[in-house]
Amino acid sequence: MTFEPLLELRGITRVFPDGNRALDGVDLEIPSGECLLIAGSNGSGKTVLMRILAALMEPSGGTALFRGRDAGEAGKSLRREVGIVFQDADSQFVGETAEEDIAFGPANLGLDKEETALRVASALERTGLTPKRNFPPRRLSGGEKRRLAVAGVLAMGSTTLIMDEPFANLDWPGVLQVLHIIRDLKKEGATLIILTHELEKVLALADRLVILHRGRVRDDGKPGEVLDRLRPEYGVRDPRRPYRTVEDCSWLG
Repeated sequence: MTFEPLLELRGITRVFPDGNRALDGVDLEIPSGECLLIAGSNGSGKTVLMRILAALMEPSGGTALFRGRDAGEAGKSLRREVGIVFQDADSQFVGETAEEDIAFGPANLGLDKEETALRVASALERTGLTPKRNFPPRRLSGGEKRRLAVAGVLAMGSTTLIMDEPFANLDWPGVLQVLHIIRDLKKEGATLIILTHELEKVLALADRLVILHRGRVRDDGKPGEVLDRLRPEYGVRDPRRPYRTVEDCSWLG
């Protein structure tokens, strides 16, 4: 029996008007329920790849598929199932309070007030933000803001989360808060696509590691095996040096 990937990229390129080739022939399959880390140095193409996976940007060439359908044509079903947590969480907030912000997505889906309220309450509980439901987003800590962004995605019914540098500019408590969310979502069977260069914080939770360099997939496989083949020019640091194994590479301890 063959299983259809949740998301699939075939020969994806992205060339900007200035001639910059951000992606150059990317092939990638992502099955449901996988925790995938995509690592690469600045300028490797991670953010462009993320936007194409979420159908926020069209490729210059190649094919992007969602459940076997063209990602652009999948439209609303893709946007409902695949949510993004951007590196700058503040850019996602539209509500005056955490509760209002989470409610924005379900309301835009056309859900009634009762269903929206249920989803908001569930998302607040799952992310541990119920005590902060009436707080303005700007008054939340960095870790709480990331959790609020995740809550907004979960309230829309998304079962796939793409997280762009989820630990950027967070202190130790903030990193732990986000890691707890990632660990819990993984246990629930969510599909997680995490773009990061901070592998030491989250590698232990990964099922697979992809190395992106200059717009190309340079390696793809089990984290330990990929790290064994790591080349210096990729600009990715092997996080195992202070640790013993891949399984130790987590700030959750």
